[in-house]
Amino acid sequence: MDHVEYCRVEGGEDMEEVERLRYKAYKAREVLPVAAKSMIDEADFDSQAYVFGLYYYEQLVSTIRIHHVTPDHRVSQSGGIFPAEMDAFLDAGLSLIDPARFAADPELSTEMPWIPYLTLRPNIVAAAHFRADRVMQHVRPAHAAFYKRVFYADTVVASRMTETYGFDLTLMATNVIEVGRKLLTRYPFFISSASEQRMMFSRTPNDTLPPLTIIPTARFMAEGDLGTDLPL
Repeated sequence: MDHVEYCRVEGGEDMEEVERLRYKAYKAREVLPVAAKSMIDEADFDSQAYVFGLYYYEQLVSTIRIHHVTPDHRVSQSGGIFPAEMDAFLDAGLSLIDPARFAADPELSTEMPWIPYLTLRPNIVAAAHFRADRVMQHVRPAHAAFYKRVFYADTVVASRMTETYGFDLTLMATNVIEVGRKLLTRYPFFISSASEQRMMFSRTPNDTLPPLTIIPTARFMAEGDLGTDLPL
């Protein structure tokens, strides 16, 4: 995790850089959203959305957007694709972390196989910070095995054709209450300190500071400290 930093992107030139990376990554994989005029949408600026860039030696290598979804605030990418299934979780009173807009530089991904793990790491940091019940994943069926293996994700919807993208997606969910301890023990780089969690996800109406550079704190944690008091 040396020379790796996160930045929470709120707008301006950083968001433009994120848009360029999204386009580059999606075009390379032929997964551009159907009829999309821009790789930035209003959901990027939702009050419970958090857009992150992952930087390596100060170069943007990947990005992800995370929604904190609650029964009172249901904006999410997965909700637009799997509305009934997402509403079922929320109607049961659960809180969810819903990552979307994963994009990694296609020129670097093969050279740096750790990029997906560290790009998805904020999902687990968010679950600890917000004390969420589930981390959702809407992914292509071919990628489902990765999420099942790494995140112990359960399949909610095996496969569904989506109009937004023009191909099948699978909806999965990680029950972090049940598997969180096992996940953090197996992959300790997902561990985060309370201060890192606040830097990533704390937001007040008076926030006027420029985007913070956030250094992953897993390597600074004491042995056995999982960085969360969730009932894992």
